Amino acid sequence: MKIVARDIPPRAAWALEQAGVHPLLARLYAARGVRAKDELDDGLGRLLPPSGEKGLKGIDAAARLLADAMAQHKRLVIVADYDCDGATACAVGVRGLRMLGAQNVDYLVPDRVTDGYGLTPPIARRVAERGADVLITVDNGIASVEGVAEAKALGLQVLVTDHHLPGPALPAADAIVNPNQPGCTFESKSMAGVGVMFYTLLALRAELRARGVFDAATQPKLDPLLTLVALGTVADVVKLDANNRRLVAQGLKRIRMGQMPAGITALFHAAGRKAPAATTFDFGFALGPRINAAGRLADMTLGIECLLTDDAGRAAELAATLDGINRERREIEGGMREQAMLMAESLFDESEEPPPAISVFDPDFHEGVVGIVASRIKDKLHRPTFVFAASSAPGKEHELKGSGRSIPGFHLRDALDLVAKRHPGVILKFGGHAMAAGCTVAEESFDVFEQAFAQVAQEWLDAATLTRRIETDGPLAPEYCRADIVDTLHREVWGQGFAPPTFSEEVQVLSQRLVGEAKNHLSLKLMHQGNPVDAIWFGHTEQLPARVLLAFRLDVNEWKGERKVQFLVEGAEV
Repeated sequence: MKIVARDIPPRAAWALEQAGVHPLLARLYAARGVRAKDELDDGLGRLLPPSGEKGLKGIDAAARLLADAMAQHKRLVIVADYDCDGATACAVGVRGLRMLGAQNVDYLVPDRVTDGYGLTPPIARRVAERGADVLITVDNGIASVEGVAEAKALGLQVLVTDHHLPGPALPAADAIVNPNQPGCTFESKSMAGVGVMFYTLLALRAELRARGVFDAATQPKLDPLLTLVALGTVADVVKLDANNRRLVAQGLKRIRMGQMPAGITALFHAAGRKAPAATTFDFGFALGPRINAAGRLADMTLGIECLLTDDAGRAAELAATLDGINRERREIEGGMREQAMLMAESLFDESEEPPPAISVFDPDFHEGVVGIVASRIKDKLHRPTFVFAASSAPGKEHELKGSGRSIPGFHLRDALDLVAKRHPGVILKFGGHAMAAGCTVAEESFDVFEQAFAQVAQEWLDAATLTRRIETDGPLAPEYCRADIVDTLHREVWGQGFAPPTFSEEVQVLSQRLVGEAKNHLSLKLMHQGNPVDAIWFGHTEQLPARVLLAFRLDVNEWKGERKVQFLVEGAEV
């Protein structure tokens, strides 16, 4: 492991500080590419416009389609995805369309096991059977060429809203809104599916305003939906560019003020988190996983209904159910992770480096959890990783469904594309992003896939990329080692592409011991710049030398009313 300090442009840090930004925040922001204070303005007026020269391609056509459908009282059905981004995008779509006057709005979410991902022909037929006139996809659809064709053949109008990368051919939808479609000049290519749906509603409201349905004074306010936009954006781990950070900041502000749907309130309570002090970590590690658990092990309808209900009692029931499903998910994941890690580590001797890529399969693995387990192995071994499970779908028993996670410098979807071209027929279908992707292979083709995937990694990855690097913000001045400073840091918007503050420096280890039920966490007492401080390294069991270079984040430990700073260790360079 290599601990590397980020470059902090002194001029930018100085300019931010002179503009009134806290000195520590000025340094952190400058290291993340912020050059002027106005870039930190998270007001709604600073959001990129939906339409116009640099707006989202297809959004005006989408707005006209929806406005016409509403005027004719057509039945709208949203086809969602079964993850948190898809669930929040669906809730934003249903709530927003109703706020804007749509009378007939329904939704359908595919089942991960029996339906698979996206708008498939069978899903299109189920939408038609519900009497729909217009089919709207959220967080999927850009690769659903056959599903859109089936929907069109059944007489449906189709609006695709998505953010995934398109395949070689676009579906023949009536309108497509996706910042990553060819010819789209919208600057925020990283917007999540829920953000794309929110922007579509903004354009629809403008279209309805132009038609005289309401004016600027009487138009419905869409900003209450920003709590859902913020949750889905963080949970989907998209890059937090300036526009996404504004969307998330706006959602967080409303949650901290208590302005949120009943389901969000209930999820905070079920997770034991405090909404008035809500952070991006709550979205990513508390609320998001509870909604995702429904799609992994049960039915994502539970998650969507939790986000749609305005009944506090119903929301509490659904949040408790989601919490229980998430506990079950953790139990399944724990056993799977242990088994998968043993299989991965059996691929190389203890004295050797891991292979350039890792693929594991076990007949007993649960397909709803393979992505999480792949992520855990990738984190530990720092290798692109695929974990496969046997499909539970009827008639698909000989297919394996795999989920992959990657490391910086290795584009997972492009790697799958190359494997598919080199070995036609081995991958039955695939899709995804640079850092996360999925694919289906025939069980008898697993060995071929494993070798072919490792071969691509061997060609693409060099020693530097295969060495785990932790980027940090350098040393932490002792005057900033205070609980109020930690609170200040936690209130900011951090996440993918705008990394949470991580510091690094050499410290003295005064004592260390293993804690936790399974004795799998290392509790430390350190001497940091002459001051004693507690630290914990979750999931780490190896003892540290008396002096060591640590990378750590800041947290506050509350005990009997006393709030003390503690370090959360991220890594060590020994």
